[in-house]
Amino acid sequence: MFRPDPTRRLAVVLGTNEIASAVAVLLRRAGDAVVLVHDPNPPVIRRGMAFHDALYDDVAAVEEVVGRRADRFVDLAPVLAIPDTVAVTRLGLLDLIVHGRLDVLVDARLHKRSETPDLRHLAGVAVGLGPGFAVGANCDVAVETRPVSPVRPVTEGRTEAADGVPSRLGGAGRERFVYAAAAGRWRSAVEIGRRVFVGFPVGHLDGVPVPAPMDGILRGAVRDGLEVPAGVKLIEIDPRGRQARWTGLDDRPRRIAEATLAAIDLRAGPLATGRILTYARDR
Repeated sequence: MFRPDPTRRLAVVLGTNEIASAVAVLLRRAGDAVVLVHDPNPPVIRRGMAFHDALYDDVAAVEEVVGRRADRFVDLAPVLAIPDTVAVTRLGLLDLIVHGRLDVLVDARLHKRSETPDLRHLAGVAVGLGPGFAVGANCDVAVETRPVSPVRPVTEGRTEAADGVPSRLGGAGRERFVYAAAAGRWRSAVEIGRRVFVGFPVGHLDGVPVPAPMDGILRGAVRDGLEVPAGVKLIEIDPRGRQARWTGLDDRPRRIAEATLAAIDLRAGPLATGRILTYARDR
């Protein structure tokens, strides 16, 4: 087993996006050893709020928790032994579970329309975030993440189906994103956090310019050089001016992460530290 300390709970989070990373931050702060498992689809765009870029040996830190790359199974324990650190790996879930039972498994990939596998019996507690989860069918407990619904643990029944409507940010909804019109290779030299103006070419998809859809701060962008499928988000603009945010834990990921820890506690009981977890519900 790759846990560095047998007294620490071992948690595996599927995904390296901002939601998965927020969950990893709170689990690590709670004392868990945490491994994030990379999933290539959909591509991560809010990379300033995520541990994703650790896969490329870039600095990846979210609120003083650092993500470090672990390519091989033998690399995991040394990384997990480092204080305030989570491991980020391309190893698959099957590569991990053959070495022993996990304490916690969180599926934070947010595959909104794909079939969701049964995660039960792979860990002491299996938690599903977002659409496609049914308690007692493919997870032990779930978390509702749909933007128009309150973020909350789901202990029976199903999570709500995806409706394709993004949460609003500074009054902007779907219009703040640009989606890939076709599959291709994405190229961009524009850094997340830069101010851009409507029409500015943020990058190119197979040589075709992709302009910013509005004025604002580049909040998210696919990593330069990646092949992307048609229909995925390429860039996101934050139109809020000085209130724009592109690093750290944003409000919604934090609420989802807090609800995830609450869901784990409902199923497994609080950690031995005796912490009492509260989480803010959407209003």
